[in-house]
Amino acid sequence: MCQHQPPCPAASASDHAAARVVSAHLEQGWSLLCNGVVVFDDTGELLPDGHAVPPHRDEVLVAAA
Repeated sequence: MCQHQPPCPAASASDHAAARVVSAHLEQGWSLLCNGVVVFDDTGELLPDGHAVPPHRDEVLVAAA
């Protein structure tokens, strides 16, 4: 999917959320990344293969502290 250089991480990579946003729908609380991952504002994710990643907001807050 990714047409730019360097290419974004694949949806299966551990850093998949670092991919570029190709479509943002902030009013609805989600964005589509160029690797096909849908990220939600509650930190949950929907992977291209249909698997859901539950929200992990606590991990983000701990890392930022």
